[in-house]
Amino acid sequence: MEKNVSLFLPCSVNLLLPKVGASTRLLLNRLGCSTIYHDDQTCCGQMVLNKGFRDQAKGFARHFIRVFEKDEWIVCPSGSCVHMVRHHYPALFEAEPRWEKRARTVAAKVYELSEFIVDVLGRSDVGATFNGKVAYHESCHIHRALGITEQPKTLIRSVKGTHLTPMNQADQCCGFGGEFSLEFSDISGAMVGTKVRHFLDSGADLLVVGEPGCLLNITTYLSKHHPGKQALHFAEFLAKNGGDDGC
Repeated sequence: MEKNVSLFLPCSVNLLLPKVGASTRLLLNRLGCSTIYHDDQTCCGQMVLNKGFRDQAKGFARHFIRVFEKDEWIVCPSGSCVHMVRHHYPALFEAEPRWEKRARTVAAKVYELSEFIVDVLGRSDVGATFNGKVAYHESCHIHRALGITEQPKTLIRSVKGTHLTPMNQADQCCGFGGEFSLEFSDISGAMVGTKVRHFLDSGADLLVVGEPGCLLNITTYLSKHHPGKQALHFAEFLAKNGGDDGC
């Protein structure tokens, strides 16, 4: 049965990584889903909550709930934003029972992209082909906060011609951390440098990443120091190599 899937696209994707959003839609369409995009969706409020502005975060949360609460499935190519809705929204409204109930209802329908494809759609092979070695960076929010680790790797391994290459400290932070990369730029720069060095040492042709923030951090470093090397969001990797209609 065809699933009606609502696209929850983070600010970073909407403003800086539009191909990730387009690839997410294309990939879900290929898998038989009918995708919906709400033009009135905005930031989930993660950044203001991280800064301690709970009241402002609740405003973003209320808007998000109003926009998405009637949808059947909500899918997002960002683990940090999924974690915000799934775990922080109910907590924000713990003193407001009516809104807490609405928050929990929406939270139960929000999925990270690889989690949705593997666990809900039951798909491990999306029909993609890539002849080369691929390393995978385990983003903090996807791996640690959501507990999603095998789903992205299952999808990568299923790509015909692809060898998933082990990478040292694949589950260590790349140094992005939202505001962390701005407030502690020297530390962040050292961390992303270490991450890229492990990527280069792995011998992989491509680094696949599941979190937009990590992707921005890593690709910025690569463009400055190793312009011949590339990193892609796994949605873009799968869609780009999945057929003639790739992004």
